[in-house]
Amino acid sequence: MLLVVGTVPDAAFPVVEGKAELAGGRLLVAGRDIPVNRGTAALLAAAAATLKYCRRPSPVACLAGDIGTGQGSRRLYEYLVNTLPDRKFGVICFHYLQPDVDWHNRVLFAVQEMQPRPLLIADAGFMYVAKMSGQAAEYDLFTPDAGELAFLADETAPHPFYTRGFILHDDNKVPDLIARTFEHHNASRYILAKGETDFLADSGGILATVAEPRIDALEAIGGTGDTLTGITAGLLAAGLDLKAAAVLAARANRLAGLLAHPTPATQVGEIIAHLPRALEELRISN
Repeated sequence: MLLVVGTVPDAAFPVVEGKAELAGGRLLVAGRDIPVNRGTAALLAAAAATLKYCRRPSPVACLAGDIGTGQGSRRLYEYLVNTLPDRKFGVICFHYLQPDVDWHNRVLFAVQEMQPRPLLIADAGFMYVAKMSGQAAEYDLFTPDAGELAFLADETAPHPFYTRGFILHDDNKVPDLIARTFEHHNASRYILAKGETDFLADSGGILATVAEPRIDALEAIGGTGDTLTGITAGLLAAGLDLKAAAVLAARANRLAGLLAHPTPATQVGEIIAHLPRALEELRISN
């Protein structure tokens, strides 16, 4: 079973745990209706659509409201520390939380008490804090975009604000940043780097790339990187191995975008609605 951990931009939203289900394009968690626009909600909706297609149990969401103050994130960290050791999940995907190294380490200790150990995915703020803590190697998959990858690749930067300019420069190609990230031990077991071309890599180098279909309009739509992480997490929870899940997710994310006939005004929920058809077409083609 998949657990997705993250925040929603609502200061009044309490710590909530429950199954995440899609109903008529709406995301429902523990009786709460959560807008599907971007961020953790988009990731959750993509994971829920993927698992529904695979006829597997819905993902479990563990959420709190945070508008950047860190208060909701700290409540969520504490909840995880207190509850995870006795839980059983095959995959845990950590997403938008305010980085806090001390609380991250407590959560990681709680995860290490779980039997069996789940696969760990980190994206967004939790990927930042995994790197900042020096514990990146404890994770199975990071899913950065190019900017996030630059921070991972900078061995001296203690925070994304301090990523050095030469690493952010356009002359730094994604494969070089990936290699640098592994060289300085700031990488998870695998990296799925999201962008115009998606790269899957491990410490040995690039394992696969996915660049088609290329849809320029998708670049302007917020949340498509979140959906890629959600699809990958869903496929892992459905039983695929990590390399197969990442490559299929990258292809399905792009195909769903193509099927949505997007414009810059398209919302990410419209793309998620096409995920079942995209997964079906890729299954048949394989």
